[in-house]
Order: sequence, then C-alpha cells, then structure tokens
Amino acid sequence: MARCSPPLLRRFFCCAAKSASATAAAGPKKKNIVFLGSPQVAASVLDTLLAASSSADSAFQVAAVVTQPPAAKNRGRKLLPSAVAQLALDRGFPSDLIFTPERAGEETFLSDLKEVRPELCITAAYGNILPQRFLDIPPCGTVNIHPSLLPLYRGAAPVQRALQDGVAETGVSLAYTVRALDAGPVIACERFSVDDCIKAPELLAILFNIGSKLLLDELPSILDGSAKQKAKPQDDSKVTLAPKMNSDESWLTFDEEARLLHNKVRAFSGWPGTRAKLQLMNQNGEPDVLDIKVISTKVSTSCEKPGDENEILFSGNSLLIPCNGSTWLEVLELQLPGKKVTTARDFWNGLRGRKLLKSL
Repeated sequence: MARCSPPLLRRFFCCAAKSASATAAAGPKKKNIVFLGSPQVAASVLDTLLAASSSADSAFQVAAVVTQPPAAKNRGRKLLPSAVAQLALDRGFPSDLIFTPERAGEETFLSDLKEVRPELCITAAYGNILPQRFLDIPPCGTVNIHPSLLPLYRGAAPVQRALQDGVAETGVSLAYTVRALDAGPVIACERFSVDDCIKAPELLAILFNIGSKLLLDELPSILDGSAKQKAKPQDDSKVTLAPKMNSDESWLTFDEEARLLHNKVRAFSGWPGTRAKLQLMNQNGEPDVLDIKVISTKVSTSCEKPGDENEILFSGNSLLIPCNGSTWLEVLELQLPGKKVTTARDFWNGLRGRKLLKSL
C-alpha cells in the first residue's frame, strides 16, 4: 500500500478545511487523533474509535492511521495489508491517510504527520519504535494501550509472558509514551482475572477490548490535558520485562513440571506454538522420532494406569505424558507436520497399538 505524496495530503486537508468552515455553526471542531497499530487486536481498537468518532457529539475524529507496511502472507506470499489497514479500508477510511512507513522516524512520514496536525496519537500494538521527533508532534502527547498492569511486563510480549508465568491476574494500562520502553506515566488501568485455561490470542483480544473502552472513558481528560495531572509515574523498583517471543523457545522438555509446560502451551498459542519430540516404536522395536505441535493441554497430578517412567499413556480423551515432580501433562489436541489439528483420541487410534515414549 503506497503512501500518497504530500501534495495529495495538502489537497485533502484544504478541502476538509473548507468543509469545516462551512459547517462551523453546527458545532465545535473535532480534534484530530492519529491511530497507530498493526495486528487484529489493534484493528478492534481502531474500529471502536471510528465508531465513537462518527457520533455527532464526538469531540474527536480519526484523522490518519499509521500501520506496518504490507507483508507477504500465506502460501502465495502475496503482499497483504495489515489487519489495521484492511479494517480502515473496509470502513471507507481514505487510503491516502493510511501511512505505512518502514520506520516511524522517516522524514517524509514525519512531514506528512505534521500536516495532519494531530492533537493526540494513540498506539496499540503498532510494532515500531517512536523517536522523540515523533513524540514532539502531538500537543496532547501519545498514549499507548498496553496489555499488562504496568510496570509489570514491559515489552513486546506482555500477555504471553504473563501466561507463561502462570499469573492469576493481569490487566490493561493506558500510559503516556516516552522514549524509555513502556515507562511513561499511567493514566488508568483495569484488572482482569486469569483462569488456567485461557490462551494468549483470546486473552489479548479481551484485554484490548477492555483497553478500548478504558480509552474512550479517558479521552476527554486526555484531550483537555487534565490526564497529565492525574497520571501516576511508574514504580521502577517493581518493573518486570516481557521480551519478544522466540521460536527457539517453543520446544517442550518433559523434565519440567506439567504446570510449567501447560502454561507455556497457553502462552505460545498462536505463534510460535509449542513443539515436542516423541518416540514411536516401529515394527522392529526401534524408536522413530515424531515431531508434534502441542495445541491444548491440562495438568494432572496422578495417573492410575501402569507404565514405565518414559511411556506415554492414554486415558479418557488425553495423552498422558509423565513430567517432573510426579506430574502428568494431559495433551488434548495436537498437530503432526503437514496435517490438521487432531484430537488426542484420533491420534492414539492411529497408532494402532504401537508404544509411544517421551524423548530423553
């Protein structure tokens, strides 16, 4: 998706200015907001903002959208717009006001952004570092929707790392963006209880939905400047970090307790997923290595079926994999390379009695 040249932007806002002056008597001028985001969870935030801005009594309008450049996706490797760009286009947002810079510090992008004259910038999973030259542009600052209770889990993967740690509670924060990572004053936050079954994609969607509503509640104070007075500095002594996910982390090793492995499956759901190597005994009594992707799990502290310490059993609807501390990981769904996701029962039936072991 190509970014249109500054002259086109100038023509658009010239027309917009004439239209605004013609209707000035109808009400006060709406303040310009620029939204920055990229994945589907961010698209839901943009959708909420666009719907709210269309109200006659709204104090703001979405003046531009900034998102990651089109990327090659699916098997055809066709260049496709981000989820945010696609949502904006689907809602009839002007394509010449959807910016897709490689980096947020590009001179041409910053020049175009200044022409939009944003009062406020809002970010939600944008995925690019914002330089000070960007942060200096909007008078009301830049506000980020961050899916954690800051200062906990600063970084690129707050939801995933929280689930990996097995937290019972998390939440979402609205915070001003500063140059230090996720370190700005917190305007508001909302807590959310986490059960032991929820996975990262679902929790991300929930938290950004909560964050959207929290943002709408706080926008009046953000736009009139009073939010800066009530925003609370973060306690740096309580900071925890949430580094980006790495595909090398996706392997499960069964010398850990089942609870840790279950939490990892939940955290890594979506991308990069969790993988494990098993041993399937062939007709010669020799082990063949079997790579699986583990999709859904539970934790069990006991198993009544007999078996040796490395043998994988089946009970009810689950594979039972022995783990450290006399715990058992119940695998409910899995996926073989090049195959669709299958239930543990269907997978077990396909073994036709062959013995399955965990890899050493």
